[in-house]
Amino acid sequence: MPPPESGRSPRPPSPGSGPGDPAAPRLLNRLRSECRRRHYSYRTEQAYAHWVRRYCRFHADEHGRPRHPRDLSEADLAAFLSHLAEDRRVAASTQNQALHAVLFLYEHVVGRPLGRVDGVTRAKRPKRLPVVLTRAEVEAVLAALPGLPRPYRLLGSVLYGSGLRLREGLRLRVHDLDTERGQLTVREGKGGKDRVTVLPSVLEEPLRLHLAAERARYEMEREAGDAAVSLPGALATKYPGAAVEWGWRYVFPSPRPSRDPRSGRTLLHHLGPSGVQKAVRRAALESGVEKAVTPHTFRHSFATHMLERGADIRTVQELLGHQDVRTTEVYTHVLNRGLRGVVSPLDR
Repeated sequence: MPPPESGRSPRPPSPGSGPGDPAAPRLLNRLRSECRRRHYSYRTEQAYAHWVRRYCRFHADEHGRPRHPRDLSEADLAAFLSHLAEDRRVAASTQNQALHAVLFLYEHVVGRPLGRVDGVTRAKRPKRLPVVLTRAEVEAVLAALPGLPRPYRLLGSVLYGSGLRLREGLRLRVHDLDTERGQLTVREGKGGKDRVTVLPSVLEEPLRLHLAAERARYEMEREAGDAAVSLPGALATKYPGAAVEWGWRYVFPSPRPSRDPRSGRTLLHHLGPSGVQKAVRRAALESGVEKAVTPHTFRHSFATHMLERGADIRTVQELLGHQDVRTTEVYTHVLNRGLRGVVSPLDR
């Protein structure tokens, strides 16, 4: 484990105040319980636990022992957040995540909501344009993605064709696809919201073949009693039989079951995101595309190409699931023409 961070003058420890004290409640376990009670995602739960751990280590005592948050105040949180911005040079989104994690801790675990946190050095949010591929570059990267043994090529096509985030594509279930209407449903996207987006007709046949192969695997696993998949929220308790139903099967399942970190059961999950990210980077290098390509680049390219073809920006906003149209407007800055069709005088 990394050594504790210390950015403040040490204070004498309070009796029984350390998180490791057997008389004190298990702080991180209570934090995780509160996250699960509010149906937070597992990623959010892990991120909150990470920042609470770092917060306590940052304010370690003279013996290097993490201090309990109840012995800290708003000024201590401000010092920690400023340390992240000044010394660690984290992004603004990272600093905000740390702030929300600690505020959640005080309100729902410690039971002492903090007041106003003043004197924080805020991390700067740089204005960067998204990386966008041309249509030819998209085709080249998709062609370089492996189709077997992992269906990365089909997954990349869905990300680009429907404008999905990587985890939205990985979490797709069989019943989320509607090939007759040419649409798919994103469940619990960013912000916990559902939305409907386009499903390209060109993917209908590849998806049919892919799901036919997965259905054969599903039937074999069901006979062996190994067909249970992970379910969101409390659905596993409310509908015990849903875990083995074909409709709840992941479109892009993992090759083998694994232990669920929350329930402890051995279940089938979706493909891991790291493997997809590595495959996309490798495909970009092999195809000769010199841009910094990630799976999220397919989503940026989808939005830009939709606007290039004359799609209304409000429609694109709805398909992407953006809450504010200003988030969608960033793609107008990477078009060959701006909002008003500005053309360089050199082109004339």
